[in-house]
Parts: sequence; C-alpha cells; structure tokens
Amino acid sequence: MITLKEIAHLCNVSISTVSNILNGKTNVSEETRRKVLEVVQQTGYKPNYFAQGIRKQKTRIIGIIVEDLGLFSTTPIVGAIMAVCEDHNYRTILINMRLYDRWQDTWYNDEQKFNSVLQPSIKELLSIKVDGIVYVAGHCRIIKCFPDDFKIPGIVVYGISNSPKFTSVVIDDKKGGYDIGKYLISMGHRKIGIIAGAADNLHTMKRLSGFQKALFEEQVLFNPDLVRYGDWMRSSGYIEAESLIKEGVTAIFCMNDLMAVGLYDYLYEKGIMVGKDISVVGYDNKEISECIKPALTTNKIQLDKIGQESAKIMLKMLEQDYVPNRSREIIKIPCKLIIRESVRNINGDFTTGARDMESTD
Repeated sequence: MITLKEIAHLCNVSISTVSNILNGKTNVSEETRRKVLEVVQQTGYKPNYFAQGIRKQKTRIIGIIVEDLGLFSTTPIVGAIMAVCEDHNYRTILINMRLYDRWQDTWYNDEQKFNSVLQPSIKELLSIKVDGIVYVAGHCRIIKCFPDDFKIPGIVVYGISNSPKFTSVVIDDKKGGYDIGKYLISMGHRKIGIIAGAADNLHTMKRLSGFQKALFEEQVLFNPDLVRYGDWMRSSGYIEAESLIKEGVTAIFCMNDLMAVGLYDYLYEKGIMVGKDISVVGYDNKEISECIKPALTTNKIQLDKIGQESAKIMLKMLEQDYVPNRSREIIKIPCKLIIRESVRNINGDFTTGARDMESTD
C-alpha cells in the first residue's frame, strides 16, 4: 500500500501539502493540487483512517445505527448520509439492529428488548473510536438512545430524541397533512374521509393535526366520525373503505400509499371509479403510487433530504464544534405534494398530468 510520504516524494512536495489537498484545504496552488490528485488516482492511494485516528484522536469514521434496514424509509436515508460523509472524506460503519425483523412491532415499549440490541451496538461503535453516531429510527416517536453524558456527538433521525442534548431530524408531518387538506378543499371537496394509521402514532397525530388546521382556515367543519384508524397495511384501506363510502364522502385521505392501494382494491370491486366517482390521496410516494391506475396523488417524503441534513449537522458538530441548543432542536424536512390523476375537481375540471408542490413552512 502506497503511503502519504511516497505520494509527496513522487510529487516533489511536502507531506503536509499532500494532506492539505486530500482534506480539501485551499492553501495550495491549482497546479500543485491537480498534480497531487493525478498521482493519487494513478497509484490508487487510500488514506489509513485508523492510523490517522491514533495520531489525531479522530478516526473520521461515523457510526450509523438503524432500527431495521428493511423498512422503506431507512435505506434512502442511510444512502444519503453515507454520500454526504464520503464527500467530506468520512467513512461510515453501519449496524442494522433488525428490531422489526426480530420482534415485529412488539418491542416499542419494551426497554429490555430494545436495549439488549442497542447497547451492544453503541459499545461496538465506541470500541472502533467512531467520531459520532447517527441513530435512524423506523418511525417517528420519542426515543431514548443516547445518555445525556454521551461523550461523542449523536443525532436522532426519523425520530425525536428524548434529550434536548441531541438534535432530531424528522418529516414535517403536520405541514404534510395541512397541504393535503388545503389541496382537497381547493378542488371543491368538503366531506373528506380519512384512513389514518394507528391512533397513538406520531405520524398519525401530526398529519391529522395539520389536516384539521387546513379545514379550520377554510371554515370547513372537521367531523371526527369520518376518521378511521388502521395499521398502515393494505388490508386497512380495504377494510375501512366501506363505512366511509356509506358516509357519502367525496374524497378520502389515506395516510400512506399502501392503505390507498387497499382502498383502490375495494373501489375496483364495487365499480367505483377513482378520480371520477371519488377522489383519493395517499402519503409516502412509494413506487406503487405511480403504477396503479389512475396514478395516485400523494405526498412525497423527502428521505434523501432527511439523510443529507442529518449528515450535515453531524459534520457541523465534528468540524465546527457546533452544540445543539437546550430547547430540543427538531429539524423538520418538508414533503412534496405530487399531483397525479386520482383527485377530481368537483366543480367540473379534472387534474391532468403530474406535477409536484413543495410543502414549505
């Protein structure tokens, strides 16, 4: 393996000059920078991060702990975190706790189960001397994953830290629900049914709160009898559809795309045409939302932006000595409303084509 010293000798420059160039510092000429980078590429030089860590007490390694890599939200978030870290010459080590794979949804309130996997994961990363740890949750809830006296920077993603010492990065679910409410009202709908997730889930509560706010601003009465609570699965959309149809709703807001597909199943069986006889909106913008007919209007969760923002905050803590404030810093990433063909303008016009609208504060 070629060393930094050998690179410097080949380029006829000092070791510190090569180091500065590789670390992105600008105090060298463009000609020297180009020469060094060409030699680095030709020789296949790779930094020895562990050796650097011994010298600098920094490994330039960031640990990522995920609750379960199999969840649809986790992989894009992790990919974005890794990409930003690599762009700044940091390496990442990923630990997949497989909590859902191990125990489905029975571990949420079981601290013994949770910590039996979490604590060994943290200890493993600390033994490697990682500079910081990013914790990626499977769904939004208040999480106790780092102690207040944690010695290295930590951040909670897709969930909310129970401690104000650690920044949290989440979806702006309230604004997402608000935007869907505003959009449906703008299309003439007033009697809107909702197929929600679990009643005690933070995603459910925030989306419902935002939806209620939109109705209040438009002076549309919110009717709690038009809300049905499911379990986020396709079957929920199917099961809850019948009672809402009997209520005479003109539109149904499904709090995820999978339940919207279940709703489509029911409507197809009954000969009810989506986008004509009734309007449907989903949430997530999963691939299936484009595949079903008519294509589903839905709220896109910007998972890549969640990961990017999380990584940037971690790097800020590591490189700029940034310390989160004590008022529980929660960074909310907006969604994008993707307008397709599943919503009818009941004043007579139909939506055509697809467009998107970013949900901003």
